Amino acid sequence: SWPEGSPGFFSSIMVMILTVPLGTAYTDHLTRPVFSNRIVGYSIDRRMSSQLAVDALQMALARRGGKAGVQGCRVHSDRGSQFRARRFVETLRVNGLVGSMGRVGAAGDNAAMESFFALLQKNVLNRRRWQSFDQLRLAIVSWIERTYHRRRRQARLRKLTPVEFEMVPVSYTHLTLPTIYSV
Repeated sequence: SWPEGSPGFFSSIMVMILTVPLGTAYTDHLTRPVFSNRIVGYSIDRRMSSQLAVDALQMALARRGGKAGVQGCRVHSDRGSQFRARRFVETLRVNGLVGSMGRVGAAGDNAAMESFFALLQKNVLNRRRWQSFDQLRLAIVSWIERTYHRRRRQARLRKLTPVEFEMVPVSYTHLTLPTIYSV
């Protein structure tokens, strides 16, 4: 299992309801803002369901080496029904993950994800009117994978991109990392 603050540590999962000129799209993101800010799992659909959250979690698990690569990691979420659904809770259990939910009214719990969503809104959603859901999905995925992960340098990551930061050997003991989850 990955120690807190290391490459395998998941710290936040958040659902955002995107309202765009085309209509409403739901996107579920699983990320690790405590370590590298890289978005490791996401799922985008026209309607909210527990399967959307499970799909994002499954993608993150696959990218991090499956059950063996993430066992014991904490997955933090808000109190949405999709994160309390049997299907999602069972996926956590089967993969040896520990669920964690934010407190009611604790706005700072998901501040890192809210910051990411503000960037997504500014850099993708507000840029144009989307003609189709597939165009919107492609724009979101392209921005995450090409721009956010590989081009956007972040001060907290010592002016590296999330992908670069994960590739550089780092001594985790001297990083000053914000705590954005609750136990």
